[in-house]
Order: sequence, then C-alpha cells, then structure tokens
Amino acid sequence: MNSDWDQRLREHGFRITPQRQLVLEAVERLRHGTPEEILIEVQRTASGVNLSTVYRTLEVLEDVGLITHAHIGHGAPTYHAVDEELHIHLVCDTCGRVSSAPGEIAKSFVEQLRSDHAFVTDISHMAIHGECESCFGVLGEDLLRSI
Repeated sequence: MNSDWDQRLREHGFRITPQRQLVLEAVERLRHGTPEEILIEVQRTASGVNLSTVYRTLEVLEDVGLITHAHIGHGAPTYHAVDEELHIHLVCDTCGRVSSAPGEIAKSFVEQLRSDHAFVTDISHMAIHGECESCFGVLGEDLLRSI
C-alpha cells in the first residue's frame, strides 16, 4: 500500500484502519470494481467486513481524493484509484468486460465540445458502450453502419 494514502487520509482527519487499507488494496487490485466486487475481494482476507463498511469506506476514500467512480452500467458505480492515468471506460455490452482507453484519445472531442458548445466535460466519468474484440459481431456491425 502506498504511504501517500496514509498521509492523505491523516491530512483530512482520518486514520488508515485495517478496513480502509483492505478496501484500498482491493480497488487497486481490481482496477475497476463495484462495491460488491470490492467486498468479495476484501472478504478473502477479512470475512467479517460487510457491504455497509465497504460503502462507507469508499465514500471516505473518494472524499479525500484517493479513488473516484464512474457509472459504467445501470447498476452500482465502479470505483478505481485516482493515481491511474486519466482514462475512458470501454464497456462491452455483450460480455461485461471493462477496459480503458487513454484520456488523450478524447482530446479533440473535448476541445470541440468546449469551442462549439461552451461546455467543459470531465472524461474521468465517461463510459463508452459497445463490443470488445472478442465479442464483436452483429451489434458491432450494426454500430459501424450507423455512424
């Protein structure tokens, strides 16, 4: 675990408890995880941790800027560490796989939104839905034809 996390929590008046450490480590290992997925990962080490503890911990960690979330689907938000490079979430609607594309790929899109619509966007919460290479099929062909 990164000692900067401990310092960041202390600067905001929080301690690094065993539960917070386990949740931080789970988020880091999973790279993108829902609270339920994070709970399963945490319970591999500490079976006594429950979902409400995970939710409270995620809220604290997000408030101090250690993690952030994106709404990738219709369910619970997906959390990831802030120290990762800025990225866009790519969500396969067939298999559910979540991967990342570098934020730089959206630079011209973001600049055009700003110049044409006077709108500045935060791409860290962006999720693009489609099909991954493994699932590319009918949906992918239909999407390509619609552009």
